[in-house]
Order: sequence, then structure tokens, then C-alpha cells
Amino acid sequence: MAHTDDFETQRSNLAYIKTAMTTDLLGKEEELELARKWRDDKDENALHTLINAYGRLVVAGASKFKHYGLPIGDLIQEGNVGLMQAAARFDPDREIRFSTYASWWIRSAMRDYVLRNWSIVRTGTTAAHKSLFFNMRRLRSKIDGASTDYGLTESGRHKIAEEMNVRMADVEEMEKRMFGGDQSLNATIKHDTEEEWQTFLSDERPDPEDVVMGMKDAETRSEWLNTALKALTDREQTIIKERHLQYDTVTLEALGNELGISKERVRQLEQRAMEKLKGAIKKQVSTTALF
Repeated sequence: MAHTDDFETQRSNLAYIKTAMTTDLLGKEEELELARKWRDDKDENALHTLINAYGRLVVAGASKFKHYGLPIGDLIQEGNVGLMQAAARFDPDREIRFSTYASWWIRSAMRDYVLRNWSIVRTGTTAAHKSLFFNMRRLRSKIDGASTDYGLTESGRHKIAEEMNVRMADVEEMEKRMFGGDQSLNATIKHDTEEEWQTFLSDERPDPEDVVMGMKDAETRSEWLNTALKALTDREQTIIKERHLQYDTVTLEALGNELGISKERVRQLEQRAMEKLKGAIKKQVSTTALF
């Protein structure tokens, strides 16, 4: 649904648009001179003159994105941010027109704003999705038989995928996002019922019984391990704890230096200790199963 501004906002937007469209454009040499003054001397008056002269680029850009249903004033603000970024990065020594350089920054700022705000679900997550988002409607109307009242046809999706050089899966996903629309989970399923969509969402988290059982199982396994460790020698316990029971694993070489033995000997002791642990734990599991 398109956004509708209140009267005061509309009047402010129109005033800005009128000012921007009636401000005189700059010649190439004027652009370069003002840009050098800002870059070299941080002359704010030069910056303001440069930016104000190209407010019409912002207005023109905003008019191209207004069909996405977002506030025109917000689009203009984002475009002005892009215009200021262009002024901050513009290199007058490259001898290109500032208006050409600024147009890219203005368009980029507005595209990012549209992608962030067009839907509550993040829309442009990949380069392919961004490209499809801004070209899907145009391609759908351009390609004969690409769509029906119920969405794109299979052949239409293929044609768009080929045209944009993207995967079919990307076309299908973007179609769902663009033409499905946002819907509140609190909306009722039918007009004659009070049941909401969120009622039918399944909770995939474990239920309280599973949580308690998991805690109990973890506690039991911890007891088995602590009991099994007592079957090891002090040196074997040190190796197992340093190698398997802490976040930062100690290397065989470092552990060998600490214990005064070779790293190969540490490896042998570790292997023997693991076998002892497995045997001790199996014995406890078998005993528990009898009761």
C-alpha cells in the first residue's frame, strides 16, 4: 500500500522540490573549483553551493522509486545523504562531471533505503536478489506470457532467470517476497472467526519434560565421567583434562614439555587413558541398566 503524507509534510516536500528544480545548474569548471575548495580548504560555502545545485538529481531519483510505496520525503532525505557522500568522495582531479558521479551515489542510497524498508522481511540479501527486486516487475511486463493473475508461469520464470543470469530458485524466492506481501500474525484466518495465524505456528523448542530429562541425562553422564577419571593415574588424568576437557586444547608437544616426556609418549598415554575411560564408563552403563 502506498504511503500518504499529511498536509504539512506534503507542503514541505513540494517546497523542497520547487527550490531544487529552480536552482541553477553549475558548469564543469564551477563544479571542479567548488570541489577543490571543499577538498583542500574545507570551504563549507563551496560544499553547500555544490550540493544545492544538484538537488534536482535527488528529486529525479526519488520520482523513479516512488512506486515502491515509500514516503517521498524519506527518499529525498536518503538521496541527499548519497549526494553528500558523493561530495565527500569526489576527486576533481579526475576531470569528470560531479553530476555524473553524484547520480550513482544518490541512486545507491535510495536503492539501499528501499531494500531496507519495503518489507519487514529483509529483501535484498544477495546480489541476485537485489537485481531481481529492481527488475522483476519490468521483466514480467516485458516478457509475453511471463505471468498470470496467480503469478509467474514456469516459462516466465525461466525467461527471467536467463535474462538476469540468475538461478531459478532466486526468481522463485523473489517472486514470493515481492508479490506475497507482508501479513500480520495477529490477523484472523477468516472474517467470521477469531483464530489468528500465529495459533497455527508450531513451537519447535523442546517441551519442559525433554528439557528436564536432558538436564538429568547430562548430570548422569557427568557423574559417570568423574567416576571413570578416578580409574586413571594422576598423569593420565592430566593428559585427558588438558587434551579433551577444556576449551583450549593443549598440543602434544606442549604437554610433553610440561610433563617432561616426548610428545609420542604423551600420545601413547592419551590413547591408553581413553581406552580405560571407555571401559570404566561402559561398566557403569551396564550396572545402571540392571536397575
